[in-house]
Amino acid sequence: MRRIGLALLCTLVLASVAATAARAHPTPQIRAEQAHAKAVVAEINQIGRNLETVIQEYDSARLELQRVKASLRRNEFALHVARGNLRAAQKRLMNRVYSLYVNGSPSYIDVIAGAKSLSQMIDRAESAQVLSNQDAALSQQAQRFEHSVQLRQEQLTKLKHERETTVASLATKRSEINSALARQKQLLASIHSSIQQLQQQEAEREARLRAEAQARLKAQLEAQAAARAAAAQPAQTTAPPPTSTTGVAAPPVSVPVANPGVGHPQAASIALQYLGVPYVWGGSSPSGFDCSGLVMYVYGRLGISLPHYTVAQWSATTPISMSQIQPGDLVFFDGLGHVGIYIGNGQFVHAPHTGTVVQIASLSGYYASALVGARRVP
Repeated sequence: MRRIGLALLCTLVLASVAATAARAHPTPQIRAEQAHAKAVVAEINQIGRNLETVIQEYDSARLELQRVKASLRRNEFALHVARGNLRAAQKRLMNRVYSLYVNGSPSYIDVIAGAKSLSQMIDRAESAQVLSNQDAALSQQAQRFEHSVQLRQEQLTKLKHERETTVASLATKRSEINSALARQKQLLASIHSSIQQLQQQEAEREARLRAEAQARLKAQLEAQAAARAAAAQPAQTTAPPPTSTTGVAAPPVSVPVANPGVGHPQAASIALQYLGVPYVWGGSSPSGFDCSGLVMYVYGRLGISLPHYTVAQWSATTPISMSQIQPGDLVFFDGLGHVGIYIGNGQFVHAPHTGTVVQIASLSGYYASALVGARRVP
């Protein structure tokens, strides 16, 4: 029962930690705290098993002590009886000695004086001898019995002391293990609180990054829409129309303006909608993504078909330099083993690996060193 309760406690704590983890992707610091919590839970389970063993030993020692005490009580009664028998035998012998002292020792003449026949005379002589021997044997037997019971009493008393010492030692050990268990539970609660705080901070950071990225993308999309609208109107020249040598005015010239909207910035906005979705190997839906599955799904919502494979996605896109990169472009890492969607400001959205969720990362540190290049979806 104690072990079941302990396992239930640890299960509830881990479930609580896991539930909290769903609110923000696990940073290295959060993962370190979670690993610490897992180690503490394992230690708590081990302490619980040790405690269960000690409790069983303690209960066994108490039972043995109770049995020794019961044996002592029975032996004390037997000792009381033995001492009573010894006193009775001693009293009988004392009376016998006193009789001999007062009356003197009977001779064989006294014993057979009243005999009426030879056989009676023999019987009376034998009876006198038997009575004397019985008195002596009874006394010796009583002494031996008292000595045996007394020895047993000493052995039981010693055993009782040993059992009491064992019980006391196990009680101390049980108390120490209980204290250690309480300390570990307190440590686990502290780690859990730290994990919750770190996850809350990470969730707030992710919300801030998402809001900033969405605002930045909205402004960029609005600017591109305005540029496209301006490009749709014919350019007007302010210079007077040139005249020909014949005096006829030349028709106005319409100069087209290049479309500044490049790539698919909408893909960055769509990718931000799936922050927090868990990583699932081979996943390509909002129930779970891997890195290339996220890219495939996001561009699928724009009506663009991409393969579910990073190398194939690299081959299906156009190379660009990092100075040309725009939101919606793809960034590849680890020898084309990983891909993400750029969202601007040196950041990208990706599904890192098992145990994580779709999240925002920065093109710095490890990802800067692992970067292969950027590509634009046609």
